[in-house]
Amino acid sequence: MAPFLLVLTAKDSYYPAFWKLVRAWSYVLVYGMGFRIKKQIDQELDRNQSYMFCPNHASFMDPFVLIVLSKNPIVFVGKKELVKIPVFGFFYKRVVIMVDRSSPASRKRVFDMAKKRLHGGTSIGIFPEGLVPTEDVILAPFKKGAFSLAIQHQIPIVPQTYYDCKRFFSWDFLKGGMGTFRVRQHQFIETKGLTLENLEDVKEKTFEILYNELSSDELYMKDTNKTK
Repeated sequence: MAPFLLVLTAKDSYYPAFWKLVRAWSYVLVYGMGFRIKKQIDQELDRNQSYMFCPNHASFMDPFVLIVLSKNPIVFVGKKELVKIPVFGFFYKRVVIMVDRSSPASRKRVFDMAKKRLHGGTSIGIFPEGLVPTEDVILAPFKKGAFSLAIQHQIPIVPQTYYDCKRFFSWDFLKGGMGTFRVRQHQFIETKGLTLENLEDVKEKTFEILYNELSSDELYMKDTNKTK
């Protein structure tokens, strides 16, 4: 796919075509590995609306599941450290909005780049935990970035719960197997009319939705050995 990716990552205007290619690739990856996706959609997406997608993060498969689920092009905000991965890092830095959390200038750059990308239904995807938590953690504390961007750009937040990615595609080589990824797309959290003074409330509301959903799921709690 490298020749196609080189062309389609050359300009921002090519991103919708790039998204279609990556989405097709994600379908092949997810279903070709023997996984299926069972989704519960509490609120449908508007193809012409931009969103802030906020799923929990537990597996390398999470971004591919999100890509399969969304017809809307999504631009991810990710850690700059992933640029170091051979081959992947080359394309990663061409399409992902990279952030250095220790740099105020980098955080401002994220805002500016997000503003440039948010048009024509293009959305932003951020895993608000900022990391993949250890197996005994139900949900790691959320960073502020996703909610700050959503409020400043006045776009709805889309909480998504991924129940099974970690137990079927674990970081532990000896665990996992084929199965069905259950996903729930919750009611959106609107940010119109909100200001940064509401940031903590919005962040906490999103956290509670995902935490309560995960902690009440028997399979998730049992198979990942988590405790409340």
